[in-house]
Amino acid sequence: MTAIDFSSFVDQLATASGDTILPFFRTALAVENKKAGGFDPVTAADRAAEQSMRALIRKQFPDHGILGEEYGSEHTDAEYVWVLDPIDGTKSFISGMLAWGTLIGLMRFGEPVFGMMNQPFTHERFSGDGGAAHYRGPAGKRDLHVRECASLDQVLMSTTSPLLMNKNDRAAFGKLEDKVKLSRYGGDCYCYTRLAMGLVDIVIETGLHAYDIQALIPLIENAGGVVTNWEGGPCYRGGEVLACGDRALHAELLHRIATQQ
Repeated sequence: MTAIDFSSFVDQLATASGDTILPFFRTALAVENKKAGGFDPVTAADRAAEQSMRALIRKQFPDHGILGEEYGSEHTDAEYVWVLDPIDGTKSFISGMLAWGTLIGLMRFGEPVFGMMNQPFTHERFSGDGGAAHYRGPAGKRDLHVRECASLDQVLMSTTSPLLMNKNDRAAFGKLEDKVKLSRYGGDCYCYTRLAMGLVDIVIETGLHAYDIQALIPLIENAGGVVTNWEGGPCYRGGEVLACGDRALHAELLHRIATQQ
């Protein structure tokens, strides 16, 4: 069995979570803060959406593991593990903005093999499997491809916010920002879908959790891009993330980050 066999089930998860989330969007929704000394919001929509997906997984694949933002991990030593972020971009969600989505990832033997970002309000689904990256939405269906961009001064760079970075990481980001053509803030998971669509060239972030990035790795890689940590290693556990559409540019950025250029 390969990851592509799960594509119809991922659509079921996306539909179920989206149907759960949408009645909460742009309403007077109570917000809790999960982070002492900061702001990490969670809502009833986050929790209900993850519960709906977990219930479907347990029913359809009781031997599979699950890792989710709101309800933790279970049976993560299984061959297949689902990685769920019911609302990636909760701060945008509670602000009524559109830069949020549900992340549904599938790991096999500890490696990301399938991923989807579903935005139910805009009716967009971005997915990546063992062969290609795909878009489905109001504009129809199409395969996704990153674009080449070998010159740093022509780069369009994206990050959710440099304020989420620590002092040293923000300094490294700032040095890159001084050299690129355009830098845009905001987006959370949408940053990575725009990279896969060939609309931006770099996404650079820090402080991510596994559930923030695992579903997006197959999307980027199957669109032709590369995504690693800031040292060039795997990033599926979270932390620092550097995603690029152009592999030569990615190598240059790793060197610049390492040498603080």
